[in-house]
Amino acid sequence: MVATSHDVMPDIELYQPTDEANALALANTLGADGWLLGGGQDTFGWLKDRNKSPAAMIELTQIDAWKGIKEIDDGIEIGAVTTLTEIANNPLVQSRYGLLATAASKVASPQIRNVGTLGGNLNQDARCWYYRRGLDCYRAGGNICYADSPEGLNREHALFGQSRCVAVSPSDTAPALVALDATMVVSSSSGQRTIAAQDYFLGPDRDIRNMTVLNEGEILTAVRIPSSFANAEFYFEKVADRNVWDFALVNVAAAIKVSGGVIEDVRLACGAVECVPRRLEAVEGAIRGQQRSEELASRAGELAVDGARALNYNNFKVPLMQNLVKRAIRG
Repeated sequence: MVATSHDVMPDIELYQPTDEANALALANTLGADGWLLGGGQDTFGWLKDRNKSPAAMIELTQIDAWKGIKEIDDGIEIGAVTTLTEIANNPLVQSRYGLLATAASKVASPQIRNVGTLGGNLNQDARCWYYRRGLDCYRAGGNICYADSPEGLNREHALFGQSRCVAVSPSDTAPALVALDATMVVSSSSGQRTIAAQDYFLGPDRDIRNMTVLNEGEILTAVRIPSSFANAEFYFEKVADRNVWDFALVNVAAAIKVSGGVIEDVRLACGAVECVPRRLEAVEGAIRGQQRSEELASRAGELAVDGARALNYNNFKVPLMQNLVKRAIRG
């Protein structure tokens, strides 16, 4: 009798297209059976825990058309398989869109940023450990949320948008792109469509199984950042248990145009407080056109957490989010 090891990687077909037409054709043909692979940081965790078993993988990192950073008519375009290190170190991003450069530099560790891609950071799945361990929660097709239960461990979970699932968006770059009013470029074998960054992510009230608007056969191929907030005043802060490796407990991204001490325009987003990057439009409306001051920053922080619903173990996130928003407005 031959013993079978459970630590053997399951059989998975690997496709490594080098041009976009071939990659899009593969995505279309394989559909839900084709796992899109960028840097692989999220992928291999799923495989290791045996909670995902794709029939095939489509590696995207050899497609030059989806790499790099270039100027376009109204801003810049970043290929979705551009690494986080490239984005953090790029002089063009640093000089005009430092918010994204800073956010990219705060992801995990240098080793992970060297291989992790922008698309991978944006499209990673929920980080709730109940879901990741293969339990039959709502997101996995069951009829319970283990995190939002009397005994649930939910220290890292949501303050807003808790509709069955209380997991949060784990991305550091997503709030920065929402604050920069970015546009996602989504490609498929039938064409291309663009989606505002704010509308790209899905909450559980809209789709309990998916975290983005990507359909089968579609691939996020680029991100475009308009010049509207180029060279604005930027603020990004991430609070995590450790400065490296850990996901945010709360992060804040702000793009602010100030003239003569008056906030002429502003876009704000927080991560790790909702299943999607949370755009703070009420705060924006309240401070736009106002003289910047400590009092205004305090009011903004209070307004930011209006309507928050803390769970058993994440009450600390309310004052944390409030203070991060206050610091962002204060500058």
